[in-house]
Amino acid sequence: MFIDKLKITLQYIMPKHLISRLVGKFAAAEMGTMTTKAIEWFIKAYGINMAEAKFKNASDFKTFNDFFTRELEEGARPILADEKSICYPVDGAISQQGDIVDGQLIQAKGFEYSLQSLLGGDEETSAPFQGGKFSCIYLAPKDYHRIHMPMDATLKEMIYVPGDLFSVNPLTANNVPDLFARNERVVAVFDTEKGPMAMVLVGATIVASIETTWAGTITPPAGKDIFKWRYPTTGHGAITFKKGDEMGRFKLGSTVITTFAPNMVTFNQDAGPKTVTRLGEHYADLV
Repeated sequence: MFIDKLKITLQYIMPKHLISRLVGKFAAAEMGTMTTKAIEWFIKAYGINMAEAKFKNASDFKTFNDFFTRELEEGARPILADEKSICYPVDGAISQQGDIVDGQLIQAKGFEYSLQSLLGGDEETSAPFQGGKFSCIYLAPKDYHRIHMPMDATLKEMIYVPGDLFSVNPLTANNVPDLFARNERVVAVFDTEKGPMAMVLVGATIVASIETTWAGTITPPAGKDIFKWRYPTTGHGAITFKKGDEMGRFKLGSTVITTFAPNMVTFNQDAGPKTVTRLGEHYADLV
């Protein structure tokens, strides 16, 4: 208990942004043998399954970021074909999921946080998800760190929300109020045939950056303002995705929170907190 309290206290007082940016510089640097040794240590320390990776040796990667955002072998994550169901967007483990009640999402026992705050503070953005459902998936260091689409969708809006960089592991989630609504994050809002869906990519300690496939690196930006980008949803300029398409990646991992409109999905009844997720497997059924 004392060690856990110490870890949480250190989270509040350490210079999280500075540490994260310094780690980011190391992760992006091409340092030859030093990079290879760091990757070899990481593979061993976290039990990374390199058999499923497209490139299998530490020496195949020029930077630590290249390794951390590694591709998988083709066919390593079959995408659920059923058109009436959606698939998990990432490898990880469910932290919490369920109903959005009175504009609140469950973080952990005794902790809730605001949907509107999570999505950047704009009532217009959050209104379509009030009374809907949410799912929060934590990506551990060992996991595959590319993020894919759970269903066919068209990009409508992207929001960068500045914030803190607390760790998002289970210990922190159980002890730091408003964790996901206070950390730096990127919100992507989509239109689908069944209604709106938002995917929130949450930053964390030593997360060097968050990228999307349509805009490249989003964090870290200059300044501390909220940035918003709107996209055409019809015509030549529309950015569309099929279920299973890659939409982003974490350079040193974190958490993805997905929100759905009311009466849009029903989650897999066999899944709940601590359930291990694998990209492409059954996530929920469309209503």
